[in-house]
Amino acid sequence: MRILIAPDKFKGALNAREVAENIAKGLRDALPDARIDIVPMADGGEGTAEAICEARGGSWLKCKAHDPLGREIEARYAWIEDGQLAVMEMSEAAGMRRLSESERDPVRATTFGVGEMILDAAGRGANEIIIGLGGSATNDGGFGMARALGFRFDYEHPPSPGFGAASEQEKDKERVTDLVNLSRIEKPHDLNLLKIIAAVDVQNPLLGENGATRVFGPQKSASEDELNLLEQALTRLADLVAKEFGSDYRDRPGAGAAGGLGFGLMSFCGATIRPGFDVVAEAVGLESKMKGVDIVITGEGSLDRQTLEGKTPAGVARLARKLGKKVFAIAGRYDGNQQVHELFDEVYQLARSDMSEKEQMKRAGELLREKAREIAQEL
Repeated sequence: MRILIAPDKFKGALNAREVAENIAKGLRDALPDARIDIVPMADGGEGTAEAICEARGGSWLKCKAHDPLGREIEARYAWIEDGQLAVMEMSEAAGMRRLSESERDPVRATTFGVGEMILDAAGRGANEIIIGLGGSATNDGGFGMARALGFRFDYEHPPSPGFGAASEQEKDKERVTDLVNLSRIEKPHDLNLLKIIAAVDVQNPLLGENGATRVFGPQKSASEDELNLLEQALTRLADLVAKEFGSDYRDRPGAGAAGGLGFGLMSFCGATIRPGFDVVAEAVGLESKMKGVDIVITGEGSLDRQTLEGKTPAGVARLARKLGKKVFAIAGRYDGNQQVHELFDEVYQLARSDMSEKEQMKRAGELLREKAREIAQEL
């Protein structure tokens, strides 16, 4: 029997490789003769660069950048020598993981550091950049990134210092809400754009009730007044981009990913938006690895309605079905969604009524091994 294990991370507990290794160990305990292959996966969110770097034999590069509040940091991204491919995650510079809960501030938070990472990769000779859009602390529509790339923004009423050409001391003074007074955007003359793929795990547009601000702003601690201002600011940004550049991506699926960075990458960098699972699956050669196996096991921390919207377990299941493979899912929590259940031959849940959520996360590896042994008995 040959088994392929292709899970995503269990957020807050284990990364994708740790999840896969624990499942494999449990299976081997019960099926010592089974051939087991591991392919850690991601869907454009955090873990995307690691999954591609590991599968393609890449290395890690470091560069100076700035975090969401303008503080200098050392960011890293993956480098695949074959094809001169850079793989980065926007959250490395502009993610929630860079902030404490009390520091969350989508009015101040900037994607400037993402632009710095792009410039670093371009300066090293990258032919292509894959950027995972997930885990963002920002809601600036890619405004900060564009400033880092050299775009100039002019205003009807000059805002506080910190706009236009950014100086070293100004990066923490951005206010995306000042975009409501935006009057002009000027492209840099010396910007040579390379191929950029934005890998997303959501399909939200930039604006409206299903847009970046209304759906994700509250998670970033935006108040109701701030939500209204942010929506106005992104609306004005989209209007000016359409006027100045002749392109309007506000309604494209994925434009609202990472606080509108999807929109910004398309508008300022000519990027292509693609489902993150597809990007990762192609980069790691998932389909070819799946063809020779009998059973596929995937998983993620939570299985629910959102799983259907481009998350790793759904992508793995659909590919397995296409190839005629049995496919099972293991989740930390599963809400019983019938459409999700229909994707798999069986869904297994780690959650236990006799254990607190904190304890379950602490013992996630042990619980995965236990559940894998249970699955093995049924194969």
